[in-house]
Amino acid sequence: MCAQHHTFAAVASAAALLAGLTGLGVAAEVRAAPAPTEDVPATAPAAAGDEDFGASCRTLVQGSTVTAHCRNPYPRTDRVRLHVECDRWWDVDTDSAPVEVGPADYAQVTGRCWKEVRLAWVTHEPAAPGS
Repeated sequence: MCAQHHTFAAVASAAALLAGLTGLGVAAEVRAAPAPTEDVPATAPAAAGDEDFGASCRTLVQGSTVTAHCRNPYPRTDRVRLHVECDRWWDVDTDSAPVEVGPADYAQVTGRCWKEVRLAWVTHEPAAPGS
């Protein structure tokens, strides 16, 4: 009976020691992580003309049809295009014609695949002045 008690105490002590070392190992790994350097180059500030450009678009995929809903809160006209990449190798990917979204205006652009849609995104470009 006494031998079992000593064996249990030894195993329990070893388990506690390992648990403590494991905790120290994790803490040592966290402390050993490199600190961020101060020499990280800052991104260049955007040009004044770029701040007020770009319609806000959200895409909605329903089956094989994709719809992009775009709103332009800015004073410059944005030309948006919907790009749809289809999942099947034989299905044709599509790019919509450019649609101009004027200031404080809304546009809806649709695209589709024959089967499943893999990816859909919207690109933006400023409309030519006077258009």
